[in-house]
Amino acid sequence: MRLVPLLSTACRSVATAAAALLVAAPLAAQTNVAASSPGIMGLADRAMGAWNGFIGAFLFYDVMFWDQTVTLPFIVVWLVVGSIFLTIRMGFINIRAFTHAVNVTRGKYTDPSDPGEVSHFSALATALSATVGLGNIAGVAIAVSLGGPGATFWMICAGLIGMTAKFTECTLGQMYREVRSDGHVLGGGMQYLSKGLAEKGLAGPGKVLAVMFALLCVGGSVGGGNAFQVNQSMNAMQETFPVLAQMPWAYGLLMTFLVGIVIVGGIKRIANVADKIAPAMTLVYVVACLFVIFTNFAHIPAAFASIFTEAFAPDAIYGGFIGTLVVGFQRAAFSNEAGAGSAAIAHSAAKSAYPVREGVVALLEPFIDTVVICTMTALVIVVSGAYNNPAYSDLIARSAGAALTSRAFGEHISFFPYVLSAAVFLFAYSTMISWSYYGERCWVWMFGDASSNYYKALFLLFVFLGSIITSVNVLNFGDLMILGMAFPNMIGLYFLSGKVRKALDEYWQKYKAGEFKVYT
Repeated sequence: MRLVPLLSTACRSVATAAAALLVAAPLAAQTNVAASSPGIMGLADRAMGAWNGFIGAFLFYDVMFWDQTVTLPFIVVWLVVGSIFLTIRMGFINIRAFTHAVNVTRGKYTDPSDPGEVSHFSALATALSATVGLGNIAGVAIAVSLGGPGATFWMICAGLIGMTAKFTECTLGQMYREVRSDGHVLGGGMQYLSKGLAEKGLAGPGKVLAVMFALLCVGGSVGGGNAFQVNQSMNAMQETFPVLAQMPWAYGLLMTFLVGIVIVGGIKRIANVADKIAPAMTLVYVVACLFVIFTNFAHIPAAFASIFTEAFAPDAIYGGFIGTLVVGFQRAAFSNEAGAGSAAIAHSAAKSAYPVREGVVALLEPFIDTVVICTMTALVIVVSGAYNNPAYSDLIARSAGAALTSRAFGEHISFFPYVLSAAVFLFAYSTMISWSYYGERCWVWMFGDASSNYYKALFLLFVFLGSIITSVNVLNFGDLMILGMAFPNMIGLYFLSGKVRKALDEYWQKYKAGEFKVYT
């Protein structure tokens, strides 16, 4: 597929609109010192803010509820309704396939001769490394500080129903993947949107949605999967290494070098790094969370009580409830990306003879990412009282979630900010290398294999830019792109859910009959 002429025109239009917004936007509206900085730092920050306003008006318009007293971003409604629909449509596969998912991931049903590039575990680790990261550390702290403890409840709910959305999209990723003659795999939302909808007689709309998905994925890869990771990890590192506050560019250059030496090797090298970093740092982080939580054992009942009561009965009954729900679901969606279609790109490369089997593996991601790790972070923030501590108001105002989490840990483990800094650095690093693969696959689908190096150069540029752009603008850009992917992706999931359900029924019948060979 070649879209250069079309995209060239589109990019010129976008650039013109963004430039107009940039000129019109007053500098006083920016939220950080960098916004008023001269030179490239200020220019990059203002450009990011201008783009946020442009794309936000298109994808994130508000839907009115309750006599126009409450509003929800359309994309959040889209994700919630879609995930609930799929959970029911697939017969609550998120619950009944949980044990089977664990067994498949540990290799019980793995045939080494199955087509693909990486194992079930490596695909899961790659996808998890893209989701388990700063969204769990920084994003959760932001959610609790904005929506209160009740946001935690809605994050858990979003994680549970998100398991089915993840199952559906990753099953489709396997169904419509392209295994090329050199063994490399090209799969993901752009494939099943274009090919799957064409089977439904919707080739034209399918191609439009596929292009939209690919463009947003590229934007998400350089924004939420890249610049946001650099920005928030740098905020956390500054807590223990204050010199970085004076030289943010140095951190950007270091990250650019470290990311560059991995992403040139493609999915196999990325998976090789990810399946070592992600499990190790996840274990360290969860153990640390449990230590802080049980150190504050006396506060645990009150923390859970506030999580449940404030989820349904905050001060403003409708407005507060919806506000808490929106924050919780938005942060969860950004963290686990269920419904966005990103993980389908990684899982399409897994060795599997049954698309449903890889979908079953994928449903573990939102559970690990949101139900377990996000809940751990939220409990640390709540039991420590960091989310409403006046001493941390500057961090909350700047959306410096990683730094807020670091302070919460530091109150109970004096040396842990150093450990957290290492964890944050590695989480960010693993997320970035995984998202580089997502973006690169979408870029290649649009522009061809020969253009891969151009994308990698763009990705590395945004690694550096992430160190000089304000937290709020980076956070918003990441949300806009990654959550925006859910719009075209969920349309595909709706239309193709019947095919997935049919394949699931056939697979599940064989599984229950014991027809699958056990290898370990």
